[in-house]
Amino acid sequence: MIIDVHSHIWYYPQHFDDDFRAQASRARSGVEVDLTVRFEDYRATAPADVRTIVFGGKARLSGIWVDDETVAGYVAEHPDHLIGFLSVDPTQPNWYEELIHGHQTLGLRGVKLMSMYAGFNPDSELLDPLWQYTSEHGLPVLLHTGTTFIAQAPLDCTLPRHLDRVAIRYPNQRMILAHLGHPYEGECVAVIRKHQHVYADVSALHYRPFQLYHSLMLVQEYGVWDKVLFGTDYPFTTVNDSIAGIRKLNDMVQGTNLPRLSEEKIEQMIYRDSLLLLNLA
Repeated sequence: MIIDVHSHIWYYPQHFDDDFRAQASRARSGVEVDLTVRFEDYRATAPADVRTIVFGGKARLSGIWVDDETVAGYVAEHPDHLIGFLSVDPTQPNWYEELIHGHQTLGLRGVKLMSMYAGFNPDSELLDPLWQYTSEHGLPVLLHTGTTFIAQAPLDCTLPRHLDRVAIRYPNQRMILAHLGHPYEGECVAVIRKHQHVYADVSALHYRPFQLYHSLMLVQEYGVWDKVLFGTDYPFTTVNDSIAGIRKLNDMVQGTNLPRLSEEKIEQMIYRDSLLLLNLA
């Protein structure tokens, strides 16, 4: 079985404000792309045995807001295939009540945080109630780490080093650092290496193959292949394209003296039982 730990549910354009849509199109050479998620499209570009973690996102600063009812409704339509995560924006009022509602009433099983997009540091003491709740209830937390096309989103809020301080205070907390922290992969590898329950995913990276080759070579040289999880970032890319892109990385070094990524470790990552590691089995 393949576990995709990183996919989205939202409807375009209603879950994004005008500024977000304008900046998103700028990031794609001025072309506006319909980002609406359709389950049948996702399944058509994935193996039959895939199970998927899905979430929306809340970040008032950047102009994205997907209510947790949307996520829960999507999961309820496909319960054998999907596992839903809620989202909160701690800069907004009533966020803690939304956390409890999403978990206890809607039955969502983890949390997605968009710290850079919302403009908060995840290691701030103001977030201790969140980390206390997720740690006590065994909820994994996936955080966007790395770059963005949104101008007002502060890069400092997304640095993997902030999660080191969270993991020190909450050592049993399951966390996923999305996108291997790109372009701060070295920092991400240092954090996941230190902490037993902190992982990274490889979502939305295969279309930068030389960068991903270097990133996974860091993973290999630091001996943390077991801390890397498969994910896509659908609808930005698909399961099949992500797997094919990762499997082709060694093609770039064919005929050179550059080291090769372990193909055995790549396959183990693709088929890793991430649900067991994240307390979701």
